[in-house]
Amino acid sequence: MRRQLLLDVTSVVVFAGVGRLAHRESLTLAAWSHTAWPFLAGLGLAWLIVLRAGPASLRSGLAVTVTTVVVGMALRALTAQGVAVSFVVVATTVLGLLFMGSRAFALRSRRRRTSPDA
Repeated sequence: MRRQLLLDVTSVVVFAGVGRLAHRESLTLAAWSHTAWPFLAGLGLAWLIVLRAGPASLRSGLAVTVTTVVVGMALRALTAQGVAVSFVVVATTVLGLLFMGSRAFALRSRRRRTSPDA
């Protein structure tokens, strides 16, 4: 569980950093945190929602993706940060791939370790 949380936080950290670099924006701690905090807040709420259901499942990964993006975009809108449709699509796609991908990889690894053929 802790490993999945660390992977999710790392995904948001990388997403925010790569996004700033892709737009040739400053990557100071203040600038990065300005971009990352709405999504980290959304991720925190997402984890509170899925914690009892098992946050490492694929179903939880989908819920984490949706909650992180929706809350992140709402907070960006409330703080006058950009929420262009293209950004919503990119954020949903990238974070979805990262959140779901890490869970799918972990699930596959667990299945391989417990398989009688392993």
